[in-house]
Amino acid sequence: MYGIDPDGYYMIATSEHPLTAMYMQETIPEELLPLKIVGVSSCFRREVGAHGQSDRGIWRVHQFTKVEQIIIATPETSWELHEELLQNCVDLWDALGLHYEVVNICTGDMGTVAARKYDLEAWLPGAKAFKEIVSCSNCTDYQANRLEIRYGTPGHPNQPMVHTLNSTAVATSRALVAIIEQNQLEDGRVRIPDVLRSYMQGQEILEPCTW
Repeated sequence: MYGIDPDGYYMIATSEHPLTAMYMQETIPEELLPLKIVGVSSCFRREVGAHGQSDRGIWRVHQFTKVEQIIIATPETSWELHEELLQNCVDLWDALGLHYEVVNICTGDMGTVAARKYDLEAWLPGAKAFKEIVSCSNCTDYQANRLEIRYGTPGHPNQPMVHTLNSTAVATSRALVAIIEQNQLEDGRVRIPDVLRSYMQGQEILEPCTW
């Protein structure tokens, strides 16, 4: 993470962290759950040691914009909501018309935070490989225990911990790479996905720059 001296502040790597921390040391009434939150933010990552031939270009960058999904839920509903988060991602990337695969990440490839994690990996013809575009995690009570986020009736003893879930919706730089690589024509032009054309004044094709 990037630290800001001498203030002791840090630049966020994902909006998941401040959005979840908003509820630190709170007891959320059960009838308000699940809480579904979306954050759009700049994200900052050092990516130390991550760069190499397979990650050249704008795949791994120090600053990018990301749309993040957050859910705070009861333990009884978190697994179903995890599938809902995944479906949101599938619907979004299907709408873009991109080729991708859903990967159920094995325990040995997960960190300590998530109890279950899915990745969406887009096909990148230039790399001849699928690469991660979405990470979708159910953290169960790992974050809640550290942030002391409970649910139930405030003031009553023995309130249980919530479950927290998070998922990328879209990270702009990686989405741009996937869109361009999967829609590039033989002459170098790029076909704009149908769903994006209304944001491009109806333009269907991006022409190479000639100046």
